[in-house]
Amino acid sequence: MTKHIFVTGGVVSSLGKGLTSASIGMLLESRGLRVKMQKLDPYINVDPGTMSPFQHGEVYVLDDGSETDLDLGHYERFTSTRLTRDSNYTTGQIYLSVINKERRGEFLGKTVQVIPHITNEIKEVVKKLADDETDIVITEIGGTVGDIESLPFLEAIRQIPLDVGRENCMFIHLTLVPYLKAAGELKTKPTQHSVGILRQIGIQPDVLVCRTERALDVDDREKIALFCNVPLESVIEERDKDFSIYEVPLSLQSNRIDEIILRRFGLTAPAANLDPWHEILHRLRNPEHEVSIAVVGKYADHRDAYKSIYEALDHGGIHRRTQVRVQPINSEDIEEEGAERLLAGFDALLVPGGFGERGVEGKVKAIRFARERGLPFLGICLGMQCAVIDFARHVAGLEGAHSTEFDRSSVHPVICLLEEQKDVTDKGGTMRLGAQPATLQADSRSAEAYGTCEVSERHRHRYEFNNNYRGQLEAAGLKIAGTSPDGSLVEIVELPDHPWFVAVQFHPEFKSKPTAAHPLFAGLVRAAVARHAGSAWVAET
Repeated sequence: MTKHIFVTGGVVSSLGKGLTSASIGMLLESRGLRVKMQKLDPYINVDPGTMSPFQHGEVYVLDDGSETDLDLGHYERFTSTRLTRDSNYTTGQIYLSVINKERRGEFLGKTVQVIPHITNEIKEVVKKLADDETDIVITEIGGTVGDIESLPFLEAIRQIPLDVGRENCMFIHLTLVPYLKAAGELKTKPTQHSVGILRQIGIQPDVLVCRTERALDVDDREKIALFCNVPLESVIEERDKDFSIYEVPLSLQSNRIDEIILRRFGLTAPAANLDPWHEILHRLRNPEHEVSIAVVGKYADHRDAYKSIYEALDHGGIHRRTQVRVQPINSEDIEEEGAERLLAGFDALLVPGGFGERGVEGKVKAIRFARERGLPFLGICLGMQCAVIDFARHVAGLEGAHSTEFDRSSVHPVICLLEEQKDVTDKGGTMRLGAQPATLQADSRSAEAYGTCEVSERHRHRYEFNNNYRGQLEAAGLKIAGTSPDGSLVEIVELPDHPWFVAVQFHPEFKSKPTAAHPLFAGLVRAAVARHAGSAWVAET
């Protein structure tokens, strides 16, 4: 029978449940087990697609077009599990499904209640991932134990051992052991209270992963074990990682969490092969080069808004044995202070996606600076659209060129609404979403980076390159390096006479891993290394 691991969090939010869950998944996979992963989020939104990046961070998109929580990015970067829309459910989705069933009369006149109807729905979405090809399902419960929003999910996972057997379920609780500087000691009471709340609900944790900035001594661990009713070996220290998040799996493995899980479930598995992960950390600790890359975006003050971007830049650095120093820059600051002042001295520029007019002109100015100074550049989604706007205005001579997203009366709408979007009124889940194929020009920088002319990448947008201007912009020197297979949609533009100027309509960051850097990010880092060294970019053979 498929085993279930439930990961909960207590005391405070942002402890790293997603990273911990992903790390456990990676360790189990490294021992030959087949793992699936899932996140249950307590917010009422049907998905995070309509939520502000300032509140929620980035929206992570899967191949099937699902807009999901950013923690699913950790799952994909750390493991090989295939994620689908069944990998992320929200309170909104659960209630919507139950309400739709009630409207269809499926409850036969019964009063619909949180227990059992909502909890039954939650249990069904968890059990949906259990099959003959899966050894362990890891389900992360969003929010913090004690929050009213999380209670239906906690009640549901309390019930699951009654359905599938307690021997087939395991509860891992992530908690905080704060250090009080004034007292000069770690405090275990918050952890005790958090576990106490769980036990009142009816859940006894099997393992406690204790986040702390100071090492736990034996007395601390013994106290936690005693008052939280867990074995001493199951009190696992997880100290803050100042160097890299990719240390987390090795830290958990040094605490034998994989052995504890296997023993709990009565499973046997070969020893973990962590050589690829050790190689990642070796490259991070021993870089051969160092570059600085500016990320000019609308949400520069909120790192989680571009979580996958920053991770993908790190992956490019790992691949190229290069330390990548990333500097977020607010695009509105570019508008006020100028690109020259804020971008001088960087080895490359990346302009990511975003929605809304705020800061767009700053992005255009930053891209113009990169284009005119030969600064390696990668544009993503809105970054690609801004690159087209800059080229149309300042190279092709189309004064006033813009996107109809920001100027509906533009005399030169070089970016316009997708045809399929013109009759769309709802905002949630209605963009061009998910994996789409693209065909690349054989002589393009992109094809050289990918090593193929046929790719599939994930999309999340409503606006697109206006084909009415395609001939005019190509005549002025813009290279259409990639399109949809039928040629109707422009996916990649490049400047052939530039050291590295590549802009894409899709989101390559969603397919990058520390063990397999995305080719475009590796290409940007390579171009940045060449610029830093003062050498010319040459095609790779």
